[in-house]
Amino acid sequence: MTIQRGDRIPSVPVKLVGNGDTVDTTSDAVLGTGRVVFFAVPGAFTPTCDTSHLPGFVVNVGKFKAFGVDRIVCGAVNDHHVTKAWAERSEAIGKVEFIADGDGNLADALGLSKQIAGMGKRFARFAMIIENGVVNDLFVQDVSGVTVSGAPAVLLALEASRVSA
Repeated sequence: MTIQRGDRIPSVPVKLVGNGDTVDTTSDAVLGTGRVVFFAVPGAFTPTCDTSHLPGFVVNVGKFKAFGVDRIVCGAVNDHHVTKAWAERSEAIGKVEFIADGDGNLADALGLSKQIAGMGKRFARFAMIIENGVVNDLFVQDVSGVTVSGAPAVLLALEASRVSA
């Protein structure tokens, strides 16, 4: 079952890559405090993830912070070595933190895993806004490319929630 608005983030062991180091932790420890934007990609270094999805979040960090986002986190079903290399090469360290979900256990727990031919289990492409561990908004990408799960769409949702508040 796919996680929904109002659901709590599950607690699953993950590796957190951020500020140059890797730490063993849990998904709820990373995503459970404050306002967090969590987006996931099918794979580090894959064309759409690398050129369209991640860069939008990296270049818009200031805009996300202006909307009260405490943390931007990217998830990938890759080992932490690949995830760290991608974060470093993307110049995202210090701007975006990364969850390396090597076995896809978090992807499964969220109900957002999928099988991709030749790649195995991966995250579906999505983004979510989390408030103190509870999913506030969820944007699952149904088609190829980056539209509803990209930084511009998430920023629009944050702006809309500010206006309605």
